[in-house]
Amino acid sequence: MNQQGIRILMVDDEPAIRRALRPPLVELGFQVAEASRGEEALQALRASAHDIVLLDINMPGIGGIETLRRIRAFAPRLPVLMLTVRDEEEDKVEALELGADDYVTKPFSTRELMARIRAAVRRLRAPARAEDAPIEIGEIRLDPVKRMVIKSGEPVRLTRKEFDILHCLMTRAGRVVTYAKLLTAVWGADCREEVEYLRTFVRQLRKKIEDDPSNPVYLLTDVYVGYRFADAQMLKEGSGASNGESGESEPEQEDAPEGTPDSLDM
Repeated sequence: MNQQGIRILMVDDEPAIRRALRPPLVELGFQVAEASRGEEALQALRASAHDIVLLDINMPGIGGIETLRRIRAFAPRLPVLMLTVRDEEEDKVEALELGADDYVTKPFSTRELMARIRAAVRRLRAPARAEDAPIEIGEIRLDPVKRMVIKSGEPVRLTRKEFDILHCLMTRAGRVVTYAKLLTAVWGADCREEVEYLRTFVRQLRKKIEDDPSNPVYLLTDVYVGYRFADAQMLKEGSGASNGESGESEPEQEDAPEGTPDSLDM
């Protein structure tokens, strides 16, 4: 992607962070504006157009979460990338539920941040895809009308729920889908807390679509947050899940016996 002319609003109350990020962003061709508080960021967004917002979660004043909430009220499609720290899992989930496009955990590399920025802007600028159009990423092809999945030219037999999980993730390729959103989309709001239940299905699904289920390249884990299906650029770059965590490194229950997903369907 040509990033020349991409306008970034960087919102962080720490001057050292802004000073560290500005030079590499400018050097790569981004246009950078700055704000130190949420209130200032909202004024800047109303005053001029921006292509993406880098928004720190922990700030004085109204804070990053409330700033995001207000941004979404008047700019529902503007890409917003949250800047977080490692022990903010609840805040990450809340931000994603409110419509944040992604997050980057401090300390992060410039390379990781650039990849996240480009991915968010690329998704915004991509042409709209018909809901019933087949999705093809890497060697995986999903046909929502025929409810078929093909890998490397061979059909993959999935249960109804496995297909629904894969469809939900592939339509949002490159973006993390929180556990609650995925559970709600596939099973309904009453099941949004059944994370262990979801993990059972994901493990079975990985066995069917990954060459090495213990080192997945397609169906990635954002630990304690959710799952994401790698997009074409992530596959090309060999990127793992957010912050380099691609495996299921959260607390595990034993694998369900073969056939269990069918019997667990709700």
